[in-house]
Amino acid sequence: MYWLGAQWSTFDGVPGQWRAAATGVVVRAAERDGLRYGSKLVDGELEIEVIEGSSAERGHFGDGVQIEMIQRGRSFAIRVRDPHAPALAQFRGIPVYENNDDWVVEGRFEPFDAPRALTVGSVIEGLTHDEWTSGVVHFEVAGNEFALTAFGPSDEMSVLFRDATSGVTTAANSRELEIVVLDDGRVRLDFNRAYNMPCAFTDYSTCPLPPPENMLKLAVEAGEKDPSKGH
Repeated sequence: MYWLGAQWSTFDGVPGQWRAAATGVVVRAAERDGLRYGSKLVDGELEIEVIEGSSAERGHFGDGVQIEMIQRGRSFAIRVRDPHAPALAQFRGIPVYENNDDWVVEGRFEPFDAPRALTVGSVIEGLTHDEWTSGVVHFEVAGNEFALTAFGPSDEMSVLFRDATSGVTTAANSRELEIVVLDDGRVRLDFNRAYNMPCAFTDYSTCPLPPPENMLKLAVEAGEKDPSKGH
């Protein structure tokens, strides 16, 4: 992943010259460089609008290699996705805890009067993410009460969390869990379905971090484990 500034830059193995603009990315390339955007070869200078949080804008070159253009905060970057990267060939799957019904718990959702903006940190130092939260999920494990700030609308929530297994048997930065919304304010949390964020697999991600209140003081021995630790 390469962060862009206002001046033209070139990067090893990436065709063309690149810089950031006010609302996106500018690339300068010749037809012989073989860089495509959409169905056309880039021949000259092309400015591409990039929407914050989106990864939809992509160029192509070589044997299926993609150049993903992203905006995070006020910064723009390009990220190379190579379907023939050695890391993909070496991937051996994701280790998981054995399914355990004890980690399927019901709780209640306490909504805010209105959705709130919430700024959280990122795995990239100095970068932040602006999320929306509509309330807090309360639940019990082994007689102890816990609470997690939920992201997204009240009918489609998820939580980012860390716990005592983080950095030990599970990914260090966070895991994510989608919340099942029941009726009368009830919710279900199936921690067997807790899954890794992209930052568990690559250093070239910009994953948000959980808010401080989502650091659980218990060991959630359920769901996906750290893929770097093997099976």
